[in-house]
Amino acid sequence: MSYIESNNMILQKHEDGFYQLEHDQDAIWKFQAEVNSKMKKFKTPEQRFKWLVRHKYYYKQLLKEYSMEDILEIHNLARSFNFGFKSFMAISKFYQDYALMTNNKQQYLETYEDHNTIVALYYAAGRMDRARRYIATLMKQRYQPATPSYMNAGRARRGELVSCFLLIADDSLNSINYVLNCCGQLSKVGGGVSVNLSNLRAMSDPIQGYEGAAKGIMVVAKLMEDTFSAWDQMGQRNGSGAGYVSIFHLDADMLLHSKKHNADEKIRLKKLSTGLVVPHIFFELAERGEDFYQFSPYDIKKEYGIQMTDVDFDKMYYDLVANENIRKSEPKDTVDYLNEIAKQQVETGYPYLMYQTNANKFHPLRNLGNVSFSNLCTEIMQLIEVSEINDWGKKHTIRRDINCVLGSLNAYNVMIDEAIEESVYDGMDMLTDVVRLSNVKNAPGVAKANREMHSVGLGLMNLHGYLASQLIGYESNYALEFVTAFYNAMNYYSLKRSMEIAIELGETFEGFEKSDYADGSYFDHYLTTDYRPTTDRVKALFGSQRLPGPEDWTWLKGEVIKHGIYHSYRLAGAPTQSISYIQNSTQGFMPITDQVETRAYEKSKTYYPMPHLSRQNHFAYKSAYKMDMFNLIDIVAAAQVHVDQAISCILFVDSDIPTNELAMYYVYAAKKGLKSLYYTRSRELAKEECEACAV
Repeated sequence: MSYIESNNMILQKHEDGFYQLEHDQDAIWKFQAEVNSKMKKFKTPEQRFKWLVRHKYYYKQLLKEYSMEDILEIHNLARSFNFGFKSFMAISKFYQDYALMTNNKQQYLETYEDHNTIVALYYAAGRMDRARRYIATLMKQRYQPATPSYMNAGRARRGELVSCFLLIADDSLNSINYVLNCCGQLSKVGGGVSVNLSNLRAMSDPIQGYEGAAKGIMVVAKLMEDTFSAWDQMGQRNGSGAGYVSIFHLDADMLLHSKKHNADEKIRLKKLSTGLVVPHIFFELAERGEDFYQFSPYDIKKEYGIQMTDVDFDKMYYDLVANENIRKSEPKDTVDYLNEIAKQQVETGYPYLMYQTNANKFHPLRNLGNVSFSNLCTEIMQLIEVSEINDWGKKHTIRRDINCVLGSLNAYNVMIDEAIEESVYDGMDMLTDVVRLSNVKNAPGVAKANREMHSVGLGLMNLHGYLASQLIGYESNYALEFVTAFYNAMNYYSLKRSMEIAIELGETFEGFEKSDYADGSYFDHYLTTDYRPTTDRVKALFGSQRLPGPEDWTWLKGEVIKHGIYHSYRLAGAPTQSISYIQNSTQGFMPITDQVETRAYEKSKTYYPMPHLSRQNHFAYKSAYKMDMFNLIDIVAAAQVHVDQAISCILFVDSDIPTNELAMYYVYAAKKGLKSLYYTRSRELAKEECEACAV
């Protein structure tokens, strides 16, 4: 374990007080030597590929889709980039979590170049022009597929390519059992699953006329937790899930308090993540100092004929309060409830908050369906529909659930190469390949949505890393200007590529003609606002790259109306985690917490210095815990303008923060147009990595 010792010497500082980062390079060399000693040897690359196919490590179609000459061309191209891992964390993470090994786990079968080669070949599916593009963007580390899409691509025995899934339950035992079965099937193939429980009748609601018979949502939440614990991807990825419920549901209090260590064991959730769906009316009540009520979803459906997930609380709230036929809670102090949410977040990190009003207000597919909740990492905001699951022998009506096809651009490498357009195109094409290669047969609602909607989520990692490398503070006006311009371009080029794919395949997503894209209203603010940078400092960052302005958006509007687009959803900011280390990247959109991050490695500690950290830029690597969270929300809001889904946003606070101060961040985020808040992290709270959505 001498590489651990070398890595740990990072913290021994030079005379000027700066870290001895050179020891991390020594740790890389030592770890590489160990990898080399455990690498299975082949006489030739050709022999290696044939052996891996014959022994069912690589997919059997490989040798049918490509000639050996073509395979070796991509193999050699991968090596031509002379790639080297930038940190001990990068090399150890890759070989620990991603590299293919023999069945007995004693020998490695892939280098980084080998793994990227099979990923590129698999998604290119015989198209050599695509394979050349893909291997280049992977080796230059400009685009990174999500963990399942990256880890499982090209393997003969694999889990699904899709990161995570969203399901919604109807208020019937048939529907509950169907959803639980889907949870198990999806967890088995490595997916994280989020379930909206808002339609389930509350505790003490009647069942078949028997008053007080219903056991409420927590029984189902506990069953979900057990399901995810039991069914994992052959032990490779822990099962993970989340339960969401409307804040106006009578059982919302139990979900809110379910993560407390001293919670009643009947409701305590040890591993299942939790989230509250919060319409804007709740914040308005808090600002006016009014109490609020929670309602029975059973009575709402009986009285109005609609599910709780379809209720527009911003419009119907006072009608529900006045309706004597709706069972409701005693009046509750809205401000106190906000403070209680804040208290629970500081203590446990949960619940996530999904801002339902913002999600639907800025929803290009509002005429097709309602956004009613989010996923485990709070960046997915898509329409979902409730399926009708009938008794045995009767025909079911399967409607669309959600799957998350994710990937991220590496801001530093994209900008250094001046390759926004090229990288967005590569990302959109690889994401489209994941859509077309995925078919989750045992979750029919997910398969239907994937087949009809072609939803993807292209995001961004290493934002803080790039800004720091350019000596720009994360909270600065320059950072706001950069994010605005970058996401404007990212949105433009992803839409343009989606339109081109629709032309190439002769297909748009189902329902395009009812969307804001089809009538052109989606483009209105781009025609009147120029989001390109205005200061020389930020203009210089983009070099010779073409950034779209109103005239470009005017052209694109006409083309999209004429040809349509292939993807119903395109952009989503996932919280990249383990894959960030391999990319030598800061995690997702969020700022760093430490200039040198501490991680556990088996029974030891290892250290990850932030990418490009130097004596010259260390001041730009300000810890998120020392930042003003209003500034953090502002920069997320600047990007959110251009993102059709959401950006996973974490709040970083001290554990002694007053709850009313934290609650103010919730209200501010809602007013700034954010669609969700992910974890609240405090200095004394360490959350486990969300493996389902880690890209």
